[in-house]
Amino acid sequence: MSGLSIENISMRFDLPNGTAVQALQDVSLLLNKGELMSVLGPSGCGKTTLLNIVAGFLAPTSGQVVLNGHAVTGPDAERGMVFQQGALFEWMDVRENVSFGPRMGGQTEAQWGAQVDHLLDVTGLGDFKDKATYELSGGMQQRVALARCLANDPDVILMDEPLGALDALTREKMQGLVLKLWKETGKTIILITHSVEEAILLGERLLVMAPRPGRIHEEYRLPFAEMGVGGDLREVKTAPGYAETREEILEMIWNMEEEIMGRTEDMQ
Repeated sequence: MSGLSIENISMRFDLPNGTAVQALQDVSLLLNKGELMSVLGPSGCGKTTLLNIVAGFLAPTSGQVVLNGHAVTGPDAERGMVFQQGALFEWMDVRENVSFGPRMGGQTEAQWGAQVDHLLDVTGLGDFKDKATYELSGGMQQRVALARCLANDPDVILMDEPLGALDALTREKMQGLVLKLWKETGKTIILITHSVEEAILLGERLLVMAPRPGRIHEEYRLPFAEMGVGGDLREVKTAPGYAETREEILEMIWNMEEEIMGRTEDMQ
């Protein structure tokens, strides 16, 4: 059985003062192999908690995550993570960073060399392979992080606000790169973002989560990711239905934020 199944996931954090926070409540979804799903929602809706459970960094209070027919019980190379900050090894050059996973897995350069060099070329890092990572811009560092993740050949790539710290132009270029790699590699990708525009551009499936307890509020199936592969993302934003979807989701999240603020004021 291929694909990623999230089955009735709930997550409660017990606090030292005796209270508890219900971060997620009965979240279920099935993600088929090769799908790209973006996840949106107001702060505190459990987006990152859900991603960490899929990654195996957190064990849910109840429910389970099943990948390719087996339960996720901890971190594993079949699930790769790309963080908002690259989390790169500054004492290694670019090629050493990208090849870190295969090397730690016991592969020789004869085994990993061609694939790593291909990933460097695909991500535009071929001319920078001998550079120290601290010499690179933020956008280039995120390219290294993405290439390093792909070098491990995971079944699922998990991305937690990977482009959030980039300037607008670099972010647009990286969005195009994510779409290109998604289509070329056939990887399953879950991408968390706070940008409605980015979620619409990159998610052939888009989840909007509602806050506490975190749960799926709405799901969209969108054509814009396919349209953006190899295309002009600015033109995609003018496609029929794009602006209407953006306004609908913005209003949805705005209403959630208003509700959260109302709850906070009632508690004061």
